[in-house]
Amino acid sequence: MARVWIEDRATHAEYQEAMERWQAARKQGSKRAAPGRWRVRWYGPDGKGKAKTFGKLPQAEAEVNAISARLDKGTYRDPQQGKTLFRDVAEEWHGALRKPAERTRNDYRELLDLYVLPKWGSWQVSAVRWENVSDWLTELEKAPGKRGKPLSPARIAKTHLVGSMVMKRAMQSGRVHANPFTGHELPRSEDDDEHVYLTHEQLAALADAAGEDRTLILTLGYCGIRWGEATALRVSRVRLDTRRVRIVQAHSRVKGGMKAGPVKNHEKRSVPLLSSLVEDLRPLVAGRGREDLVFAGADGSHLRYGTWRPLFDAAVKAAGLAGLGITPHKLRHTAASLAIAAGADVKVVQLMLGHKSAAMTLDVYGHLWPDRLDEVADALDAGRKSALAARTAVPTQGG
Repeated sequence: MARVWIEDRATHAEYQEAMERWQAARKQGSKRAAPGRWRVRWYGPDGKGKAKTFGKLPQAEAEVNAISARLDKGTYRDPQQGKTLFRDVAEEWHGALRKPAERTRNDYRELLDLYVLPKWGSWQVSAVRWENVSDWLTELEKAPGKRGKPLSPARIAKTHLVGSMVMKRAMQSGRVHANPFTGHELPRSEDDDEHVYLTHEQLAALADAAGEDRTLILTLGYCGIRWGEATALRVSRVRLDTRRVRIVQAHSRVKGGMKAGPVKNHEKRSVPLLSSLVEDLRPLVAGRGREDLVFAGADGSHLRYGTWRPLFDAAVKAAGLAGLGITPHKLRHTAASLAIAAGADVKVVQLMLGHKSAAMTLDVYGHLWPDRLDEVADALDAGRKSALAARTAVPTQGG
């Protein structure tokens, strides 16, 4: 069992020699503190001995109480481990990433190098305090980014996330007992909650205005798949007979170009197809190779967002939808709203969109489901009346 005690060094030869050197230096004008007489000693969870000296007994007694409490509660952290530099923990964390896709890892690396390490790299992890992080977030809001423009709220939030994940590793590896990056109020964009929900008529107008990309628009607007998922969709994964599209890959931009990788959150899924959309897709898959892209450029290569976006914006304008703030990604909101209006429950919408959990779907689209409180109350009332009627109908004994 771990022990903590105080050792009086007054009779120790090393302490007496240190005091003599200190007194001699003091006569020559030195102002450094005297050697600590009281030494707190303990064994950590690793069984190794630790020690820390204090000049006054009450200070040593307070340290004994603090260490004992941390040992008892399991929150003890080796002070020496806390001296590890933030940059060293950051490299450990980034090198150990396994689940994120390559694009996400590259994005984390960029944020580390541009904003996180320049601020925290030389800090000992135990020295970072909550208020230091709060001040840093304020700096990120006010100061221009490395490209000269203010960082967006989303970029600040992701930068903060990277710092938080580094400190989470420091906490889990026993270097600190708490994460100072948690509990902060992050900036929010004014349009964070501005979803765009097109009607069937508006979606049809947009699709018609898109010309050759009509089916792509309808697929985004009715299936709710992401742009990268749509552009990585291959013929073999479009199953017209069962009216399903299998989403297993997504294109993402990485250094050196585009790359097909796992879908977001690694949530592979099957998405339902409208019967009418099946007929729109049929010409795109008929007679083509299994590994051919369904939505591709004229030469069969994958569509590039930067090249395709102006065509989309032109279709938005031609359809009379300019000013709504519609983007290819926001067609997911349209897909969700139309599905909910058609009676889809939260689990169906979650699976269609590839959300990690139904809770996430409710957080984003919960307001679109109709309020069914009266419906529930009416059903309960009917059940109550039925039970009371049955109870009344039972004849009493001897009747």
